[in-house]
Amino acid sequence: MAGGEVGPAIGIDLGTTNSCVAVWQNDRVEIIVNDQGNRTTPSYVAFTDTERLVGDAALYQVLKNPTNSIFDAKRLIGRRFSDNIVQIDMRMWPFKVIEGVDDKPMIVVTHEGQEILFAAEEISSMVLEKMREIAEKYLDSPVKSAVITVPAYFSDSQRQATRNAGEIAGLKVMRIINEPTAAAIAYGLEQRAGWYGKRTVMVFDLGGGTLDVSLLNICSGVFETLATAGDTHLGGGDFDNRMVQFCVEEFKKKHSLDVSGNPRALGKLRNACEKAKMRLSFVSSVDIELDCLDQGTDFYLTFTRAKFEQLNMEFFNKCMEPVHKCLKDANMDISVVHDVVIAGGSSRIPKVKQLLRDLFKGKNLCESINPDEAIAYGAAVQAAILSGNGNGKLQYFTLLDVIPMSLGVARYNDVMQFVIQRNTNIPVRKNTTMYTRSDYQSKILFEVFEGESESTLYNNFLGEIMLEDIPMAPKGYPFVVCFDVDENGILKVFAEDKSTGQKKGITIMSE
Repeated sequence: MAGGEVGPAIGIDLGTTNSCVAVWQNDRVEIIVNDQGNRTTPSYVAFTDTERLVGDAALYQVLKNPTNSIFDAKRLIGRRFSDNIVQIDMRMWPFKVIEGVDDKPMIVVTHEGQEILFAAEEISSMVLEKMREIAEKYLDSPVKSAVITVPAYFSDSQRQATRNAGEIAGLKVMRIINEPTAAAIAYGLEQRAGWYGKRTVMVFDLGGGTLDVSLLNICSGVFETLATAGDTHLGGGDFDNRMVQFCVEEFKKKHSLDVSGNPRALGKLRNACEKAKMRLSFVSSVDIELDCLDQGTDFYLTFTRAKFEQLNMEFFNKCMEPVHKCLKDANMDISVVHDVVIAGGSSRIPKVKQLLRDLFKGKNLCESINPDEAIAYGAAVQAAILSGNGNGKLQYFTLLDVIPMSLGVARYNDVMQFVIQRNTNIPVRKNTTMYTRSDYQSKILFEVFEGESESTLYNNFLGEIMLEDIPMAPKGYPFVVCFDVDENGILKVFAEDKSTGQKKGITIMSE
């Protein structure tokens, strides 16, 4: 691909709460400011009677238009409506989500007097389009190509849906890379840690909606992921929700008024709680004051850091679980980790940092890179290399990433036959052989899953292939099933009857 792209290629961190765009220019990464002069842009899209707003403009009007202001699209992307996580989230959102075709969640908005349905990837594409426009204005040239980041623990369907969002936004998605890997690139280049001697680095990336933990070796420009773990539904938004629930209960206690069904009041509370959470990283207490929260009644509350930590302690402890899992998967002890790098806005929370330091027996955390910008930085580096613009400083750069979840095919009695184990380096291609279960079968079904359970009942169903008109043979007739994971972590599977040459395959799409 090198040298084949026209014009600059950008790196985009498509975040749950905020997004960031960067470009490699003059032998360094430039984080691009938006039209408001900000280095990050809210991942918000709003619909009014007259226009569609994206970014800061959408966020500014959220309190007066809560039901048509969409955020958290990343929490919906590539998921099913029936997913328990989606059902829980829906209770906290002021906007409406309904079940679409094939169990796909659809966001309902009123725009220019009409009710319209959008899929999460369409909302995300509007944010990506905004990031592309920000880059084009700065570079004063069209931008066609981008590297987009995703949580390392994103499933195949979530990755495919993110790629689709990029294409809807008019971008050629050169690569989908994992967020913690991108943060490690930023750290390695800024510190020059990777160019002289080998270092083992753990990246702890806690954002607005997702947590990723990755363990990497960085040596002479080679960034090799050893293991990755995480939670695609744990982040700053969950901490905000706990605060909002507490405020709703306090208001009910004091004034006998229940605002849980009032989108405008909930929007005000969410906005105030998010700001309070951010301030509590630097001060020990903050006042929340909201005039006329409901029925002319004001709301006043002093929120202490201790109260914030008490409400969210369950989540903070949960944040440490992937750290243990990642070390275990890599068969490593904490003593061999040279650096613990934090990324993502929520990694600023003092309690999270304290728990991490305690886990690593007092080791200082590496806070030299900006947690809001590190992921876009790494994406811009990868974009420069893929577009052939990374000569000089980046000429020895190599990225070796892994798949986050094991992949396999269903055998009889819902048994999972693993084909590719999690934390295998990508790209990768592996075959397995499957056999007919009865004499003279005329067709055979192959069901594809991802997950770690021995039973497919507890894994994610990805898709299926049906081979028909197969030879009338006794049971035990063999078929080759091939799994192919590309450098984006996107899976293609095909099944083949070697004797007849019949071959069918699927690329696992977000639907």
